Amino acid sequence: MNRLIVVFFSILILACNTSEPSSEKTVKEPATIASDTIKVVVEKPLELTKKQAVSLLELPLACINTEYPNKLGQTIGGKEDIGEPSVLHPAFYGCFDWHSSVHGHWSLVKLLKSFPDIENAADIKTRLLANISKKNIEAEVVYFEGKHNTSYERTYGWAWLLKLAEEIHSWDDPVAKELEMNLKPLTDLIIQRYIDFLPKLKYPIRVGEHTNTAFGLSFAYDYAVALDHQLLNEAITKRAKEFYTNDTSCPIGWEPSGYDFLSPCLEEVDIMRKILSKSSFDAWVQDFMPQLKNKDFDIPVGEVSDRTDGKLVHLDGLNFSRAWVLYGLANQYPEYEHLVNIANKHVNYSLPNLVGDSYEGGHWLGSFAIYALQK
Repeated sequence: MNRLIVVFFSILILACNTSEPSSEKTVKEPATIASDTIKVVVEKPLELTKKQAVSLLELPLACINTEYPNKLGQTIGGKEDIGEPSVLHPAFYGCFDWHSSVHGHWSLVKLLKSFPDIENAADIKTRLLANISKKNIEAEVVYFEGKHNTSYERTYGWAWLLKLAEEIHSWDDPVAKELEMNLKPLTDLIIQRYIDFLPKLKYPIRVGEHTNTAFGLSFAYDYAVALDHQLLNEAITKRAKEFYTNDTSCPIGWEPSGYDFLSPCLEEVDIMRKILSKSSFDAWVQDFMPQLKNKDFDIPVGEVSDRTDGKLVHLDGLNFSRAWVLYGLANQYPEYEHLVNIANKHVNYSLPNLVGDSYEGGHWLGSFAIYALQK
């Protein structure tokens, strides 16, 4: 018993003597949460600063009109399907692939909304209007309606397109009205694709990359709620409950896989905390990931060994996507606010590496960082 008391006070002394980092990104919140053994200091969630926004703007601006290198990811039915990326996808041809271009445009809208007086705001709006024009979106719709393109960008690119549409809809700016009107035909097509596809998907896809079903449902659900789209909301809620209600004991210790940029366990938590009532979510998460409630719960960051490797750098994305799930859960339910510490740790590992990084990460990771910080 005496030995336990000595250990307990030793931990307290060490905690008091630990100096805080000087980085502006690691601000501490004075509140503490009582634990069974120690007091857990809860950090303040990281927030996007204007200085960071100026730096992060460089990433989408450098790629949304950069045509090559390019990964089209298309199915070719004949020679008539072969064309330059900017011809096949006149709105979203840059940033290496279609979905990265979409969330690159989302990044610009988000940053303009958050910092209306940011440098070059007028020029950025001009570029948005040039890319997301009525004519360009009509061409994108024609591509999606092609015989071999029913599953194109399903569901990762679909999810980001709806996230872009949601962001534009909530932007109080005259430019946004024109952008929303131009984008609407593609938005409507993607909504219908979700409604048609979800009843046919018999089993969810539980991976840490693009096709993860929980991620695709989560972003689309945000759109459905924001724009009060009942049919989409009902389709997502129904399938999410059918897919995940009976899931138990998610093996978070198995994560990450080497190419993950999404956490299969945490993405599932994200959609379920959105669609379930508090009492239902409490019961569900107790079976699925009960360790999330422990004040001493922790998961190590995903470590990147080579940021010039397009697959290995996915782990920076994992750090940001884990962070936005944990921030979202802590924001919704105060009993999870200790998870902010883990989220901050993940962001602080990867954020310093973005600006000036190789194109392999720079063409998409800025969007993940922005989304995490705005949570």
